Amino acid sequence: MAFSKLLEQAGGMGLFQTLQVLTFILPCLVIPSQMLLENFSAAVPGHRCWTHLLDNGSVVPANMTLKALLTISIPPGPNWEPHQCRRFRQPQWQLLDPNATATSWSEADTEPCVDGWVYDRSVFTSTIVAKWDLVCSSQGLKPLSQSIFMSGILVGSFIWGLVSYRFGRKPMLSWCCLQLAVAGTSTIFAPTFVIYCGLRFVAAFGMAGIFLSSLTLMVEWTMTSRRAATMTVVGCAFSAGQAALGGLAFALRDWRTLQLAASVPFFAISLISWWLPESARWLIIKGKPDQALQELRKVARINGHKEAKNLTIEVLMSSMEEEAASAKEPRSVLDLFCMPVLRWRSCAMLVVNFSLLISYYGLVFDLQSLGRDIFLLQVLFGAVDFLGRATTALLLSFLGRRTIQAGSQVMAGLAILANMLVPQDLQTLRVVFAVLGKGCFGISLTCLSIYKAELFPTPLRKSTAAQGNRQEAVTVESTSL
Repeated sequence: MAFSKLLEQAGGMGLFQTLQVLTFILPCLVIPSQMLLENFSAAVPGHRCWTHLLDNGSVVPANMTLKALLTISIPPGPNWEPHQCRRFRQPQWQLLDPNATATSWSEADTEPCVDGWVYDRSVFTSTIVAKWDLVCSSQGLKPLSQSIFMSGILVGSFIWGLVSYRFGRKPMLSWCCLQLAVAGTSTIFAPTFVIYCGLRFVAAFGMAGIFLSSLTLMVEWTMTSRRAATMTVVGCAFSAGQAALGGLAFALRDWRTLQLAASVPFFAISLISWWLPESARWLIIKGKPDQALQELRKVARINGHKEAKNLTIEVLMSSMEEEAASAKEPRSVLDLFCMPVLRWRSCAMLVVNFSLLISYYGLVFDLQSLGRDIFLLQVLFGAVDFLGRATTALLLSFLGRRTIQAGSQVMAGLAILANMLVPQDLQTLRVVFAVLGKGCFGISLTCLSIYKAELFPTPLRKSTAAQGNRQEAVTVESTSL
């Protein structure tokens, strides 16, 4: 509360806060492209074994159709489409006989795709699945890359919290944007799948720092009464980024081009972020009142507030004396479990967080199982998420936190359960339930981000946020696998 009074003397909410939110909207628009990129860059195209008759033009009989060549070269799969992982050792000419049956060949007549695969490039010209043949016996490697990416966020949530407290929020934000840009761009040159996964880990590591530093700066420079609205605006930008990814992926069908488009903007964001002032609260706590005073006067000048001239180092130190002393006391996640009330709230929040995140990411990371047009589905997911987040602030003012949190989560669960019960051939109905569930998740996530900040005392909020980030990374990592 002490710093809030200083912020009021610097103009409270004004032009600076507007420019700051606009600055943070930029990474929020692009980060979804990095997180959900592999819905498209790692999409599994239709594929079959490479065969001499079908794919070696010099030996193809001139009078045979493609269907006939497929019949004698590729055995039927479980759904009677050409098998994706096996081929006949020798052409089965007897299958061209109209009277041929399934007993005309046996499993012994087939073999794995020893010469590689042929991929359908009608939807995507290139994906990492086609580049490194992550199909059939290697199909387990595909979710591994997403899991490694989320591991980077998990490790980053531990490391960047310590770095931020030691070196400040502003330099960490700029560095993490640059790290994400370099690592993300470098993935297009990865010669092996292992190196690709390593670079994705480094990119995710930087992304965790962007989350932490941008959220901290935004909260510390925003009046308490406006934080809910500010977080809703930033959340809506994240949703808009999800919808934009669908259009971007539709326009860019090559995984390298898409990866580049999702990474290069962070070079610009790294440069733009340098105009942001360092957290004055952090500077005071770290014993740098002169710099803190400069930052407060800079904010006041941008806000057009002339009363900031009355701010002096003595005023800063007297206002922040108690908070600075409190900040020097060591705090950890274990403090959340020391008091009965906080212990109950922490346990309840862990359960709510886990159930919400595992359902949310299980839905958004598996677009291909929901429908054929994953581009439209991604746009719909982003649009309904935007609508849900945008209406959350209004709903909270009428119905309250607990009602919205519980109601939206129950509705989301019912929608996902209904989606699971609908037969696979009713794709439109499955998409309707999935989109409805995604919208409810958007409301629930926005409400939770506001609600959990109000349930814990100020000194323990960072511990709560860090615990939430780690739980999110662990949950998503297990969901990916």
